[in-house]
Amino acid sequence: MTRPRIYLFGDSITEASYVGGGWGAALTYHFARTADVVLRGYSGYNTRWALKVVERVFPDDGVSPIAVTVFFGANDACLPDRCSAFQHVPIAEYKENLQAIVSFFKKRWPATQVLLLTPPPIDDEVRLQYPYIENPANLPERTNQHAGLYARAAVEVAEETGVPVIDFWTIMQQTPDWKTYLSDGLHLSPSGNTVVFDQVIKKLGEAGLSLDALPVDLPLIAEIDTKDPLKAFEFLQK
Repeated sequence: MTRPRIYLFGDSITEASYVGGGWGAALTYHFARTADVVLRGYSGYNTRWALKVVERVFPDDGVSPIAVTVFFGANDACLPDRCSAFQHVPIAEYKENLQAIVSFFKKRWPATQVLLLTPPPIDDEVRLQYPYIENPANLPERTNQHAGLYARAAVEVAEETGVPVIDFWTIMQQTPDWKTYLSDGLHLSPSGNTVVFDQVIKKLGEAGLSLDALPVDLPLIAEIDTKDPLKAFEFLQK
């Protein structure tokens, strides 16, 4: 019996989602008895690079996952005239790349629920405190305003391709202290991870992928007769 799979495909915000109780780890625990959550996060990647490797990352093994999250845009949104310009992808190409990634999944796994996640907001000032490469101009390599353009583009792609989307750039900024959702002005803090987890669980549930809808693969302890425990496992002999 093959357990259902949920793939998490994205950049460092996905790769780091298993660190310190991140949203990926929380999803794994949430679906512990119903589905395997499989991490496919690639720190620093943009949609241009993701599109190059998607077929290698997801070979056709004959098993369709029940869902896949696509969480790119934070690196595409690097400014073209700043220190991380090598990661920048113009908005028009970003949209084309996202559309191609969604189309790849739809073609390979027609029954799989594809869920787009927009990049989160950026704390411009805090970004200056966490340079990943030499930054002689001392200017943030990303800005919140620019990230918002990519978030809106991702929402447009979702509408055009008919897949659900979670607009984290907008959702997070609805809270006055939204900057606390970020650990370094870009990546998620514990509270930011909680926001992502809650929203992903909600959206998956709307697509019929809730714990109530997914069967557990083996008997729960509450279903085992204390006087005749092995009776619960008779189905294995059929």
